[in-house]
Amino acid sequence: MPQDERPPARALTESHVLIVGGTAGVGLATAIQFALAGSPGIALVGRNAERGRQACAEVHAHAPAARVEFIAGDANDPAQAMQAADKARQHLGRIDVLVNSTVAAIVPRLLHDTPVEDIAPMLLGQMLAPLLMSRIVLPWMREQRSGLIVNIASDAGKLATPGESVIGAAMAGIVMFSRTLAMEAKRDGIRINTLTPSLIEGTLTYDRVTRDGFSAKLFEKAARMASLGLTQPEDLAHLILFLARPEAVRITGQTISPNGGISAA
Repeated sequence: MPQDERPPARALTESHVLIVGGTAGVGLATAIQFALAGSPGIALVGRNAERGRQACAEVHAHAPAARVEFIAGDANDPAQAMQAADKARQHLGRIDVLVNSTVAAIVPRLLHDTPVEDIAPMLLGQMLAPLLMSRIVLPWMREQRSGLIVNIASDAGKLATPGESVIGAAMAGIVMFSRTLAMEAKRDGIRINTLTPSLIEGTLTYDRVTRDGFSAKLFEKAARMASLGLTQPEDLAHLILFLARPEAVRITGQTISPNGGISAA
């Protein structure tokens, strides 16, 4: 489609949003910001129904008029991912923004200390959901000739860090998948970007990695390098909102690291 025939980028007040992993941390903070910005519909996908109800209540506490719905499902499972996406589309009418903010419950571990049988579940648990959800939603965005996908990975996919060989492989997979998809989808008016934070304070992952002996030492050192302060969930939420605005319509295939100065990769 010629550029002058492409539908214009939608304003936030016209953007229907699907957030996978939207019941806590970055996903929940992003839902709140979209609600405050006037999004006409938000769907949150997660595995825990109670946490989903609490997340919807939290969004309504900030934006009482928000239209938000929780959809139960495990986005790492192809059948459940398809079912959750279909329900979200029915609820929203269309999906203009997809945010994949899923994270596996794993901590850094040196490769020789990692059981062989744990490697495949670690890789798939971290990497699969963004790939599945992007694939499912992509044809719908192609039909409407517009859309934004934001995948959350981490600096482990860009920097070689002892203890993150498997985690880094999964994160690098998300990064390269997103870059390649951006090149495939650009002619359909679809943009794909990746955020690669390091430590995100106030999240379940932060609590988990700072409790474990090896990873606690690893991230204690990283935290000292964050001269601008440790990243907060709201930092990523505001960045995602910017990427969803019409002003960011030229930005695609980018990997952005909001990490407080821990790295400059």
